Amino acid sequence: MRNFVGGLSSLTCVMLVGISAAAGAQQAKTLANDYPTKPIRVLLGTGAGGGGDTVARALATPLTERWGRPVVIDNRVGAGGIIALETLAQAVPDGYTLYVGGSQVVTATVLGKVPFDVRKAYAPIVQLTSQPYVLLVNPAVPAISVKDLIALARSKPGALNYGSTGVGASSHLGTEVFNYMTGIKMTHVPYKGTNQVMVDAISGQIQVVFISTISGMPHVKSGRLKALAVTSLRRVQGYPELATVAESGVAGFELNDGYGLYAPAGLPASILSTLNREASAVMNAPEQRDRLAASGAEPAAPNSPAEFKAVIAGRIDKLEQFFKASGLNPTQLR
Repeated sequence: MRNFVGGLSSLTCVMLVGISAAAGAQQAKTLANDYPTKPIRVLLGTGAGGGGDTVARALATPLTERWGRPVVIDNRVGAGGIIALETLAQAVPDGYTLYVGGSQVVTATVLGKVPFDVRKAYAPIVQLTSQPYVLLVNPAVPAISVKDLIALARSKPGALNYGSTGVGASSHLGTEVFNYMTGIKMTHVPYKGTNQVMVDAISGQIQVVFISTISGMPHVKSGRLKALAVTSLRRVQGYPELATVAESGVAGFELNDGYGLYAPAGLPASILSTLNREASAVMNAPEQRDRLAASGAEPAAPNSPAEFKAVIAGRIDKLEQFFKASGLNPTQLR
């Protein structure tokens, strides 16, 4: 009898687990089918007109049309983008508060700018774009190549000023890597955003800047700034005439950024899958490809949340290795 009762109890447990699993699967399916039922807010840590804003709006407008629900951009400018990062970490993981960002997600953790680890606080949804930076100089700088710039900087240590979008930003850290690999010294001038950097680069207040192709190339086309090279390992489809920094004598140098879509950790798997699928479809549409190519960027190939998560972890590891090799203290950067 005990064996029979025990068997019956086990069978009952199995049945209950099966019913529970089926109910959970049905609930997840319902969530995916119903989502979204109200407006979605997409946080940005930068102002209008920058690369992140361009990518976010390229995503938001088609999603609004596809879903019939407003996808609204919320530019949370301030504290070097940290306000937006912290707002996302504190948001309810229901798919109605998202974030579009690039390298800030990586640098915030390495530099200790936020009181949490983004690898645990965020759910990476999908990488949206891939774009290198471009090395720009004011037209008055007597350099037409990377080698010219390095020679000039070596002859006048500290005399050249380079701008960045803030302490710890990719434009800052990327230039420090460039300085380290070439053995030169340029003076850092941090700004609060891309627009301010561009204004002073054009006026000559700063002479050098690494900036995303989306933000920088319009000023090259207008003749207000001079492009020396792109920072990817291979030439950019939209600007094949521009050499890479690596092929210009700084072997192995690479500075790439990729804007991605994020949610707070704990996002239901069904909504995560829906967002991944829909965002990839939007960004890989032919018209988006052409639009991004004109700015020197390209949509990322369709990628899973797990693949994107691994990319973020790899970037964090690579940056940590740079600090160890260079001896720089990330908490003392200025």
